[in-house]
Amino acid sequence: MPDALDVTPYDALLLLSFGGPEGPDDVVPFLENVTRGRGIPKERLKEVGQHYFLFGGVSPINEQNRALLDALRKDFAGHGLDLPVYWGNRNWAPYLTDTLRDMVRDGRRRVLVLATSAYASYSGCRQYRENLADALATLEGEGLELPRIDKLRHYFNHPGFVEPMIDGVVEALADLPEDVRSGAHLAFTTHSIPTSAADTSGPVPDHGDGGAYVRQHLDVARLIADAVRERTGVDHPWQLVYQSRSGAPHIPWLEPDICDHLEERHAAGVPAVVMAPIGFVSDHMEVLYDLDTEATAKAAELGLPVRRSATVGADPRFAAAIRELITERAAVERGQRITPCALGSLGASHDVCPVGCCPARTARPAAAGADSPYA
Repeated sequence: MPDALDVTPYDALLLLSFGGPEGPDDVVPFLENVTRGRGIPKERLKEVGQHYFLFGGVSPINEQNRALLDALRKDFAGHGLDLPVYWGNRNWAPYLTDTLRDMVRDGRRRVLVLATSAYASYSGCRQYRENLADALATLEGEGLELPRIDKLRHYFNHPGFVEPMIDGVVEALADLPEDVRSGAHLAFTTHSIPTSAADTSGPVPDHGDGGAYVRQHLDVARLIADAVRERTGVDHPWQLVYQSRSGAPHIPWLEPDICDHLEERHAAGVPAVVMAPIGFVSDHMEVLYDLDTEATAKAAELGLPVRRSATVGADPRFAAAIRELITERAAVERGQRITPCALGSLGASHDVCPVGCCPARTARPAAAGADSPYA
């Protein structure tokens, strides 16, 4: 048996994710949760839900989180890491507040949180921290003893996250017809967000055009493109593009959209494109619909050969990366000096979100940061 890894002072890991419907009857209630407070009529939500109904009303994200939980538990057991793993969602069962309540009743007092978002942004980090604060406030109102909660750092440039994506792009290229393979372009995709949110993503010194959100994605795209060139001997042109825009037309969002990009590449005579969803941990609805359905249909209309590379999902290297992030953070909490693991030019992200990092649209408390009301 391996020697037990020291993760003190932590006594639990919480996988925190977005959530998704698991049947047709769940779709509209799920979307009501997602859009709560925006006053969107139910009929409009039914229209938006058509993406889910195309897949039987089931989002793949919950099943993918179950697979990741299984991979984490297997990795932990195989490396002597005795750390229970819980799961809570922002918008669907198992709900975050219910899971935290269970953790408190199980006696958990120091909790590390793994969010299924690798990059800095309001929706990918700060909003999860706000959800944690809301859940803690509810438990406090119930008279429960609150655990201390810390959040694992952004892992966008950890080798265990990057290397599976490199493999995925190489495999997608190999699947293209041989006569177009060497001329294929790489379209690295991520979720579009309002430019105002991008510009203020990350700590205050990182704010500016695109903020940390764009810089982090560009660094990962460059890492993958360079590794693909080393493995294949071909220097494939690449670009960071966006998908899944959902905002009002008059509000600027990050561009270009993947479908517009495919049209532009086709018009420029590019023979093929590999779409690499580097902004997503797993193949959830945005990947299945916006890339595998909508963008693939656009490419077929153009007569442009495309392939889509795999996301990281429950790859054992990703599970190992999470274990390494846990032991790294635990060592820091114990006052040890460590060298954090990170690829690329940006280095390891901060352990604690500083004041002003990915600021809220409106002032709301957020846990697991320098401005947390829950020390």
